[in-house]
Amino acid sequence: MIDIEIQKGDITKVKADAIVNPANSYGWMGGGSAGAIKKVGGEEIEKEVVDKAPLEIGKAVTTTAGKLPHKAVIHAPTMTSPTEKAQDYNVAMSVRGALLLADDQKFQTIAMPGMGTGIGDFPKKKAAQVMIDEIKKFEPMHLEKIVLIDIDDELVKAWQDYLK
Repeated sequence: MIDIEIQKGDITKVKADAIVNPANSYGWMGGGSAGAIKKVGGEEIEKEVVDKAPLEIGKAVTTTAGKLPHKAVIHAPTMTSPTEKAQDYNVAMSVRGALLLADDQKFQTIAMPGMGTGIGDFPKKKAAQVMIDEIKKFEPMHLEKIVLIDIDDELVKAWQDYLK
C-alpha cells in the first residue's frame, strides 16, 4: 500500500525522488505545472521530452530534472494536444503510467499535481477521485509514497475530502 500525502504548494520545491508533469503528447511545456517545472528546471527538460514525442497516453517517460533537486521529471500525458480537454480515462491512464514508470525506475517517493485539472479543465472533485483510486489500486515493488501537491485550494480540499 502506497502512503499518500497531500500538500498545498509548489511542485518544484517538494522533497521527492521525481515529480510528475501532466503532459500533452507533443511534450510542449507551456502553462500550469508544466510551465512552472520548465521555468525553474530549465529549457533542457522540455527539449528532452519533445525529442521523445509523440507521447502516448498511459505511457510516461522520464527526462532530466535540469536545475530541480529531483532525480527526474516524469512526463505523463493527459491529453494529445495542448488545447484538448482531459477525460476520466486519460487522467486514470496518465496516473497509472506515471506510477508504473516511477516503480520501474525504483523511485521511492514521487510528487504529482492535479492531472488534467489545469489546461485540461478536468473537474477537480472528479480528478481527486480518479487519481486516488488509481493510486490505491497500484501494487508497487519500490514506490512507497506519493505526494499529491498543488497550488489550487479547491483541488487540495477535494483530495483531502476524498481520501478521508
